[in-house]
Amino acid sequence: MAKSEDEKKMKILCLHGFRTSGNFLQKQISKWDPSIFSQFDLDFPDGVFPARGKSEIEGIFPPPYFEWFQFDKDFTEYTNLEECISYLCEYITTRGPFDGFLGFSQGATLSALLLGYQAQGKVLKDHPPFKLFVSVSGSKFRDPSICDVAYKDTIKVKSVHFIGAKDWLKEPSEDLATAFDSPLIIRHPQGHTVPRLDEAATEQLRAWATEILSYNNKILNGENHELENGETKVDDEEKKPEEVSNKIDTTQVQQDGIGIELKREVEVVKA
Repeated sequence: MAKSEDEKKMKILCLHGFRTSGNFLQKQISKWDPSIFSQFDLDFPDGVFPARGKSEIEGIFPPPYFEWFQFDKDFTEYTNLEECISYLCEYITTRGPFDGFLGFSQGATLSALLLGYQAQGKVLKDHPPFKLFVSVSGSKFRDPSICDVAYKDTIKVKSVHFIGAKDWLKEPSEDLATAFDSPLIIRHPQGHTVPRLDEAATEQLRAWATEILSYNNKILNGENHELENGETKVDDEEKKPEEVSNKIDTTQVQQDGIGIELKREVEVVKA
C-alpha cells in the first residue's frame, strides 16, 4: 500500500521551553517562513509535569504550562529527569519513528541529551538513528555523570544552533554546538527567545533543511546508504569522478521549480 504524503514526511519531535507548552513553541516558530518546514511533520507534545511555579509567559500566552524536569539554581542537580527520559522514550517509540528534534531552551537541552544517549547506546536502542537537530538556546547538562556519557563522543547528527547575542545562555549554547559534528551556527542579535529571522538567516535555514530532505529522499529511493550514526554517504563508484575528488561548498536549493545556488556561510565553533 502506498504511503500517504504525511507518512512520507520526516518527523520532528519539538520540545518546548521551561514552564511553557507545546502550543506555545508552535506559536514561537510560526515567526519563521512556514515553507522551510512544510515538508516535515512536526509534533509538539507538552512537558511531563505541570508547571510548579510562575511562568514567564503568563499574560502573554494562555495556560496550562508545563516543565520537563526540575533543577537547582546551578543546573547541576535534577529532579524527575529519569522519569522525563522514560516518558519521552516511550512517546518516541509509540508515536514514531522520529527523524530528529527541534527544541527551545530546556527542550533543546533535553533533545541533545537524548541524541547523545542514543549514540552511546543508553536509550532507544531499537529506534532508527536520529538524523537532525534544531537547537534554539540549548545547553549541556552540567552533572559529570551525565556529561561523561552524553557528550563523550562527537554527536554525528546534522544540527543547526541559533545563538543570540543577548541570550543569557549564549556561552552555554556555543558550548553545546561543539558537541556536534560540523554544526551550522546561525547568530541573531536578540536574547533568550526563538528569533525572527532576517533574509540571510532564513536562506541558511532553508538550505540546511533542503539538504537534509535531499539526503533522505535519496535514502528512500535506494540511492544512498545510511550510517549507524545518522550520517549518509554515497559509494564512490556511484559518484561522478569530479564529486570524488572535489568538495562542493555550495548547496543547490529547488524553490518553485527554479534552481538557486546558495553559498553556505557556516561559522565554526571551536571547542
